[in-house]
Amino acid sequence: MENVIRHLKSKFITGLFVVVPVGITLFILKFLFNFADGILGSYLDSIFSNFVVHREYHVPGLGMLTGAVVIYLSGILATNVMGTRILKWWDDLLSRIPLVKSIYNSSKQLTQVFKEGKTSYRRAVFVEWPRVGVRAVGFVTGEVERAGERLVVVYVPTMPNPTSGFALFFPESEVYDSGMTVEEAVKFVVSGGAVVH
Repeated sequence: MENVIRHLKSKFITGLFVVVPVGITLFILKFLFNFADGILGSYLDSIFSNFVVHREYHVPGLGMLTGAVVIYLSGILATNVMGTRILKWWDDLLSRIPLVKSIYNSSKQLTQVFKEGKTSYRRAVFVEWPRVGVRAVGFVTGEVERAGERLVVVYVPTMPNPTSGFALFFPESEVYDSGMTVEEAVKFVVSGGAVVH
């Protein structure tokens, strides 16, 4: 039984590192598509609704179950020779498509941080940015001294792609403890604030 649990855990974690970059890429592309489609979508919907009949049927939990199966199967695929070749081909394909390339590669780098267990983020902090009175989550990446003043380098990620953001310099007195670990803060940013610790 212990071997089965270890096998499932191993394949599921491997599958996550395959599926998450693709999932983030699809999520962002869907968002961009829906935004662009929304301009004319409502007019087109009223025209096509006369020709198409929709019958909705929802099974609660089916989407979550399907997602778990896809992640598990991706883990199995990623750990065998043929699957590795297929994933490399898929990776190369996504890395060539102009808009998809930047989103996919950024998402992949983000998952690599978790996979390798190493990060340049020293601690999660709050900074007043982009204006006084508004606090943003940031990550301390370094410290420098300029003109006799000690400055903290804080990376403030943006949404929906947290791998892009701003590297800002703050005096130590303007950097506040967030009360979150780096991992908790990354989850907060990636979830768009939905996961708060």
